[in-house]
Amino acid sequence: MNYITSFGFSIRWRKQFIRKLNSSDEKIKVMDLLSGLGENWNYLIRKFPNAEFYALDFSEAMVKKSSMKNAKLNHRFEIFHQDLLKHQLAPNSFDKVVCAYGLKTFNDEQLNEIARILHFILKENGEFSFVEVSKPKNKILYFFYQIYLGKMIPVLGKLFLGNPQDYKMLWIYTEQFGNAKKVAEIFANQGLKVNFDSYFFGCASGISGCKMN
Repeated sequence: MNYITSFGFSIRWRKQFIRKLNSSDEKIKVMDLLSGLGENWNYLIRKFPNAEFYALDFSEAMVKKSSMKNAKLNHRFEIFHQDLLKHQLAPNSFDKVVCAYGLKTFNDEQLNEIARILHFILKENGEFSFVEVSKPKNKILYFFYQIYLGKMIPVLGKLFLGNPQDYKMLWIYTEQFGNAKKVAEIFANQGLKVNFDSYFFGCASGISGCKMN
C-alpha cells in the first residue's frame, strides 16, 4: 500500500537514506529503530553483509509481523519489543543506527530524548541516518502534496485496506513536523555531527551523521 500510494518514492527514499552510511564488510552491529514491518532490512543486509542486526519497535502487532519476515531472512535480526523512550539498550553498542518514517509523531521533548539515546547507544564514530515524510516549501508542490496526502491517500487506504484512519493522520503529522531541520538542531545539541538531508524537493527529509570522539 505504501509503495503504491507513494508511486515508489517510499522505497526510493529508503534506499537513499541508507546510502548515507558508509558500507562495511566487517562484523559490525546495526540497529533499525522504530522498525515497523522490517522494510529496511533487505537493504541493510545488502549494505552490511556480515553485520549483526537488531531492530526495535514498541508495537506488539508490528513485532509479530516483522518476526515472520525475520524468519524468511533466517532470523538475521534480533528484535526488541520495547518503547524507545524507555529502552534497555546498552551504551556504546552500535556501529550504525537507522530509522525510517518514525520521527513525525514525536514532540520536541521526546526528540531531545531520542537524540540523547542515540548518542548513548552509538559507538564512537558510529553513524546514523533517519528519514521522514516532510512538507515541501515550494508552494505549488505543497498544494498538490497536501491534497494527495491529506485527501486522496485516506480514500485509497479505505479502498485497499478498509481502514482510512491511519492514513488520515499522515498529513496531519507531516504538516506538524514540517521537515527535519529542527531535528538536526536538536541532535547537534546532543554532541552529534549532523547533516540535514532533503529528498525530492523536500517531500522527504532527514538527518545523517556520526557520534564524534
